Amino acid sequence: MLQRRTIIAAAAAGLFFVAVAPLRAAENATPNDTARFLAGMPVAAESPLAPLTKDGAWQQHARSFDSAFGRLDQGPFARIRAWSEKNITAPPPTVFYMFSGPDFLYANAFYPNAKTYVLAGLEPVGTVPDLTTLRGSVAPNLYHLHASISSLLSHTFFITHRMKADLSVGRVNGTLPILYVFLARSGKTVREVTRVRLDEQGAVQPDVDGARSSAARGVKIVFAGSDDEPRTLYYFSTNLADDGVKNSKFLQFLETLAPGDGLVKSASYLLHSGGFSKVRDFLLANSAAMVQDDSGIPLRYYDPKKWDLRPFGRYLGPIGVFPGRYQPNYATLFRNSRSIDFGIGYRWRPNESNLLLAVKKPEGAASEASIRPAIEEGSQSTSTQSAAPNDQPAAHQGRRSVRRARRSFVDWFRPR
Repeated sequence: MLQRRTIIAAAAAGLFFVAVAPLRAAENATPNDTARFLAGMPVAAESPLAPLTKDGAWQQHARSFDSAFGRLDQGPFARIRAWSEKNITAPPPTVFYMFSGPDFLYANAFYPNAKTYVLAGLEPVGTVPDLTTLRGSVAPNLYHLHASISSLLSHTFFITHRMKADLSVGRVNGTLPILYVFLARSGKTVREVTRVRLDEQGAVQPDVDGARSSAARGVKIVFAGSDDEPRTLYYFSTNLADDGVKNSKFLQFLETLAPGDGLVKSASYLLHSGGFSKVRDFLLANSAAMVQDDSGIPLRYYDPKKWDLRPFGRYLGPIGVFPGRYQPNYATLFRNSRSIDFGIGYRWRPNESNLLLAVKKPEGAASEASIRPAIEEGSQSTSTQSAAPNDQPAAHQGRRSVRRARRSFVDWFRPR
């Protein structure tokens, strides 16, 4: 009887060890290993995630991402970096990228040496669970990750309503896993990840279990590049409409990091409407330079006495899902534009894309929050988009081609 009890006790102890081992492993899985695993890149040999890299779904995921990101890095991103090095000669240390979602890729391509990146959108931060518990369910979780970023990889922008759906399913959800992937695939080492919120003064505070209400919740990621210098990425899930920033204190937070450079692309022309004037005025007042496509700040708000306007590419007007946003003065400006060899924005093909670099002149460094239209747009339609970013329409007129590209890219990972 004693021997039998001993055997049972030993077996129970073994089961207990098996049960707690994944929890201990999760404690040892570093943020960088988590980022690399999600990005389809090798993890440390001693990482608790290393056994999962032997899963066939993960290996196919890795091959697919190797191919997709390899094409981007050697193609358009290499050309964007070359353009940036030539044209953005004295950038400040901070980048303000509004309406970005989790798009660190393009922020890093245009501003590879920034010290602080601030990204903002409505999409929630989401969760990355203990990845060691994904045994047996690697394929569906990686499928959702692929699906959520496929349009950015192929067409330079997120399709809002699809991303909203893709980011809300699966155990790996929200913007955080995408940020992990983009950081790892950009050659960064993730050092610290902290959930944060803004308090009533716009100061960053730890967000512990969402205990306090906040109109701006996000994540702070400390990472390093090849130079091993620490850099910071903030992503905030917050409403950038006037009524949203009034309560969130988000602009007060941004002011602590100003001046910076502004980046806006594929922004559903929200800055053209009256409902986003506070963010627009902030960017004009606190940016040393703006890099944007025509969905950014309308040209009429750039006072030519205070801004040096440098057009690149071709302006063909907005795509069909954005009626009333054609800018005659933009067309006039772009008659003397310089060429670019990469695509950007809703007209993502290189020979159709437009890019404006607006550099603030030294004498125009004073606050421009009170700027009003300086260049009339004549008979331009006054119709506006909804002031709520979650009402953004699908961002591309070739929807069928996007769906086909998306299916072909991620079919292997589709849950069966």
